[in-house]
Amino acid sequence: MTKTRKAIDASTEEKIKNAAHVVFRKKGYVAARTRDIAEEAGINLALLNYYFRSKEKLFELIMSETLTAFSLGLRDVLNDERTTFEEKIERLVDNYLDMFTKEPEIPLFVLNELRNRPEDLLAKLPVIYLFQNSVFVTQFQERAAAGRMREPNLLHFMMNLLGVTIFPFIGQSLIMVLGGLDESQFNRLIQERKKRIPVWIKAIMEAE
Repeated sequence: MTKTRKAIDASTEEKIKNAAHVVFRKKGYVAARTRDIAEEAGINLALLNYYFRSKEKLFELIMSETLTAFSLGLRDVLNDERTTFEEKIERLVDNYLDMFTKEPEIPLFVLNELRNRPEDLLAKLPVIYLFQNSVFVTQFQERAAAGRMREPNLLHFMMNLLGVTIFPFIGQSLIMVLGGLDESQFNRLIQERKKRIPVWIKAIMEAE
């Protein structure tokens, strides 16, 4: 195969993958059609089938890339022995607000797949092992044992943290309507939360 042909193949594959990201995140696996992806990519269906034999194979690739990025970001923050518990919270909030601002479809995409295909998704997302065996959890437990946590239940704490971080993207349309916001104003609101969420979480953490 010539270098030119390889470059064309790589370019076409990347175009299909980018289109699949858009379609799968908007529609989910069940509702998405290969024809939708071909139209988004600006190619014919036969060409898409040449590069990716089935919707399932293409979906697995997209899921793998999405979950790998999600897991790597989580692992690097949770297992950093050089940072304090408070610093980890700041980094988690900062990283994921940035990620979801760039790709706001991710939270709903993951939640929809958890609802429709939980076994498949959890098998590809080693979040349980990453979380349970992390420095972050050890630091939480040490604080709780020392009486330095108002909320000593780790699950309650994580639901609070995830709720204030992820919900704005899940409820983005509603929030924009309620606030009369356009997209740029919504994104500025999200940037404000980078500073406010760690303050709110610290208030939850502090023992009475």
